[in-house]
Amino acid sequence: MKVTKIDTFAGHRDSVYCLLDSKEKNGRFYSSGADGMVVVWDLEKPDMGKLIARVGGSVYALAFDHAAQNLWIGQNFEGVQLIKPELKQAAGSLKVTTSAIFDIQLAGNEAYLAFGDGVIAVLDVPDLLVKKHVKVADKSVRALAISNDQAHLAAGTSDAHVRIFDRQTMQPLFNLEGHGNSVFTVRYSPDGRFLLTAGRDAHFRVWDVKQDYRLVQDVAAHMYALNHIAFSPDGSMFATCSMDKSIKLWDAATFRLLKVIDRSRHAGHGTSVNKLLWSSFENLLLSASDDRMISVWEISKE
Repeated sequence: MKVTKIDTFAGHRDSVYCLLDSKEKNGRFYSSGADGMVVVWDLEKPDMGKLIARVGGSVYALAFDHAAQNLWIGQNFEGVQLIKPELKQAAGSLKVTTSAIFDIQLAGNEAYLAFGDGVIAVLDVPDLLVKKHVKVADKSVRALAISNDQAHLAAGTSDAHVRIFDRQTMQPLFNLEGHGNSVFTVRYSPDGRFLLTAGRDAHFRVWDVKQDYRLVQDVAAHMYALNHIAFSPDGSMFATCSMDKSIKLWDAATFRLLKVIDRSRHAGHGTSVNKLLWSSFENLLLSASDDRMISVWEISKE
């Protein structure tokens, strides 16, 4: 396997926490971080980022409503703002929490927001109204994922649990235990068979969705906290990133380590790698770090 660093996007003034694919064929993506800046980038035009919003605080969560062409911005301790990126115009806002907003997931006409006070809020997207608040844990809800059939909502929390809910009713279905500390990322595999979870204990765990989320694999993946997981567009691989400054590539069928991307071998990041985005645009892997940079990696099988 060959890994080549092909671009670096610079412009953020502090740690970068979030990457979001526009799902457009032109390779655009969004980023946000501790500087409160929300920037749109073009993979065909390196370092030509455009500032589309600036908010007063860190932004951990972004989501895009393709039906209304609205970008959802989770503004910590303030709520959500909606922006029309093409026009750089506000499209709405809602003071929905005084806590941190760690994740936003959209499905149908619902938005699901993960809060630092252990609550998941369910919002009606067209009317931007809160439908319900669900108290999930005494500690933060750090990550959300919606199953491929949209039946389940998975939530990773800072009390080391992963909770599975019926998405329509928000009734709890399963409580997954095994992590030793906060769960930072939850990801369904593209084929819908597995849920992958990871966090501060530096392990990723693999749960079989069809067998009531039975644990099938527990891998000690990194030296320090595992921050995020991203699958390749074809589903054959996934990447993990960590506070240990590295990115690792794994086989999605066997969960075998394929490649390590780090500073010494590939001019990787020098600080914690916080987020990944495996773009369908030319199969490029993007990584965001505390070093304020977004790196672009070309992954090819030799």
